[in-house]
Amino acid sequence: MKNVLIIGCGLIGSSLLRAIDNKKIAKKIFIYEKSKLNISKIRKLKLPCEITNDFKKIIPNLDLLIFCTPLGEYEKIILKINKYLLPKTIITDVGSSKEKSLELIKKKLKKGIFWTSSHPIAGSEVSGPEHGEKNLFYNKWCILIKEKNTKKKHLKTLSKFWKKIGSRVAIMDSKKHDTIFSMTSHLPHLIAYNLVKTATDFEKQKRYDLIKFSAGGLRDFSRIAASNEIMWRDVFFNNKKNILKAIDLFIKNLHSFKRDIQFKNNKSIIKKLIETKQVRKKIIKLKQDINKPDFGRR
Repeated sequence: MKNVLIIGCGLIGSSLLRAIDNKKIAKKIFIYEKSKLNISKIRKLKLPCEITNDFKKIIPNLDLLIFCTPLGEYEKIILKINKYLLPKTIITDVGSSKEKSLELIKKKLKKGIFWTSSHPIAGSEVSGPEHGEKNLFYNKWCILIKEKNTKKKHLKTLSKFWKKIGSRVAIMDSKKHDTIFSMTSHLPHLIAYNLVKTATDFEKQKRYDLIKFSAGGLRDFSRIAASNEIMWRDVFFNNKKNILKAIDLFIKNLHSFKRDIQFKNNKSIIKKLIETKQVRKKIIKLKQDINKPDFGRR
């Protein structure tokens, strides 16, 4: 590749920038970033890129264009760049929700232009270009979305791209993607936000210095709940249908646990605890985490 444009240079965008530079995938990496603070940080960090807002000059010469913004920004940016896009450019994104965003893209993107969506399963609660890592995607899954109108050549090139920066690639359609991640990612984040809110509400009611005594459970949930609020609002709204179903199932199981505790149903609760304990072993076996105790961050 000669030219790559990354739109949005936060954690994921700056990690892609570093990874592309490290693997020498492109000769020139351009960044479009609307945050003046992030632009200042990019310059201070001396990241290997050229900051631009000259779409007319840059976009016709691109081999790859990657959207690394919250889902709610897609429409505005598409409308800004539409007239300069050419069919040869591979367009992708890193969003966590796909069905609704692809519907929008289909409506707003001009005819003859192809968009092949990606979702790297990588990141953390921190945001901003200062937190980017060149190895962020190493040995992490990246989901590529294949629909009826997906251009096979672009899909193949993107698969090679993600593998080159260290990702393991899986391909599925947007419906399956959103169903899976509503449960494995979106619901856990929502629960984290709600649990931390519940803890702070409880602290106010009881007037206890509760947060000071955060045990491992609340500490770990608070890390997830420190994630970018704009990004997660957009994910919740975009994958609303699947997340609402996931919430209903969660509430059903929560009521079941409540009944077990209320009536001291020993057999039922032990069965639940043993069954759910097995999931941790499976995650470790699948190399999604390591079997190492965490006694608190240093």
